[in-house]
Amino acid sequence: MKKLKHLLLIFIISLLISSCSDKNNSGYTKYSYEFLGAFDTVIQFMGYAKSPDEFEAMVEIGQARFMELNKLYDIYNDYDGINNIKFINDNAGIKPVEVQQEIIDLIQFSKEWYNKTNGKCNIALGSVLSIWHDYRDAGIEDPQEANIPPLETLNEAMKFTDINKVIVDHDNNTVYLEDRNMRLDVGAVAKGFATEIVTNELIDKGYTSFIISSGGNVRTVGEPMDSSRKKWGIGIQDPDGNPNDPDEPSLDILYLNDRSLVTSGDYQRFYEVDGKKYHHLIDPLTLMPADHFRAVSIISNDSGIADFMSTTIFLTPYEEGLTLVESLGIDAIWVMKDGTIKVTDNAKKVMKYLGGATNNDN
Repeated sequence: MKKLKHLLLIFIISLLISSCSDKNNSGYTKYSYEFLGAFDTVIQFMGYAKSPDEFEAMVEIGQARFMELNKLYDIYNDYDGINNIKFINDNAGIKPVEVQQEIIDLIQFSKEWYNKTNGKCNIALGSVLSIWHDYRDAGIEDPQEANIPPLETLNEAMKFTDINKVIVDHDNNTVYLEDRNMRLDVGAVAKGFATEIVTNELIDKGYTSFIISSGGNVRTVGEPMDSSRKKWGIGIQDPDGNPNDPDEPSLDILYLNDRSLVTSGDYQRFYEVDGKKYHHLIDPLTLMPADHFRAVSIISNDSGIADFMSTTIFLTPYEEGLTLVESLGIDAIWVMKDGTIKVTDNAKKVMKYLGGATNNDN
């Protein structure tokens, strides 16, 4: 609750729009804005506009939409007049719930990509993930009493994770969980999916040069309106670095246009039990935090796909994951447990340190 109050306070007094650079020869100026209050993370907008008012209009649209989508995809809170993911969970085994199209689209997308991949990323795993969530919160609140969930409890919850029992009725816009013990958890995909929605809606309104960063999900649009560069430079965080230090060196820098970069890592949400860290990315085979890598980054044209696949590949052994991303035409970067980096060929081509890319490459 203290954390929530802190987030709300920062959101209410959210940062004013600031100019990041002087107006260049094209007549555009770079601006940035960030806020807290959606998807439990900092959401940042950066882009070029001819005036502060023009940029402000864009971020007002984007921020309002993120707040709407946050309510729809929330699994913890109720909102007046909104049938969200939590409401679907509350009615598991009871009745179908009529929902907005954005929820139908998210669930259908997640089911399609579950079947297209190896089943590692399962939005129906909520009964298991909720147990880990409660133990993690308790461990953070009282580290001396931190524990991991009993395996027998997790195995029992695993009986209620069949994604085929998530029934979507497109004619009536309803979602029904067939078993009363089922729970949806869309945390592995919702943020990226929402980022893609916001991005496309802003593009439709005529905005052509901006970045949205939503807590490890980065979506680039167009190219910088700056004569000195043609591509956006996006840093990959060092898993051993300090995420709160703006001067912390990036592990590498990627130069991208009209693409998404999404990272999943063992350093993002975790707690400790007897000196060992337990992060939030749970392997559905072992029901324990995956232990293959420190981090995985995915490059894709779609932020929803990148978000879904960053979880999938983080939970997948390297050789299997490499075969999978290559079959899908998706690029990936693995930070191994010993700190070495493995990449697909096309990912290497856009990396500054590993591949020699620059922000003026075609």
